[in-house]
Amino acid sequence: MLKAKAIMTTDVVAVTRDMDIYAAIQTMIAHNVTGLPVIDSERTLVGVVTEKDVLTLLYNIEDRPGKVQDYMTPVVVAFDQEDSIVAIAESLGDNPFRRVPILKDGKLVGVVSRKDIVRHMKKQRARQKMPA
Repeated sequence: MLKAKAIMTTDVVAVTRDMDIYAAIQTMIAHNVTGLPVIDSERTLVGVVTEKDVLTLLYNIEDRPGKVQDYMTPVVVAFDQEDSIVAIAESLGDNPFRRVPILKDGKLVGVVSRKDIVRHMKKQRARQKMPA
């Protein structure tokens, strides 16, 4: 059984709940991602903030300052690094989100996205087609 830690991205950009929301938006843009895990000072996952979470803020006429915690989604589907990729793929197929945080002892250690799973499947299929 292939585990999350085998394909997860470990270079994860994250923000804290007390970070300015506009700084978090800039972080999303700078890293070309549509969402960011929200962690505390010990890297414990406390939520996620996504483009969807901040859309109304960006289209509001007046400036509305705030912190990430004012916009984040606090309840997050996450997996342990020892969890099966099959379980993660099923969750990503059944839900609208594109990636899930990966934890070790409750701390953020990576992310697995739909793209990570598709890339892994493509490599596996290519290997199977190679002559012995």
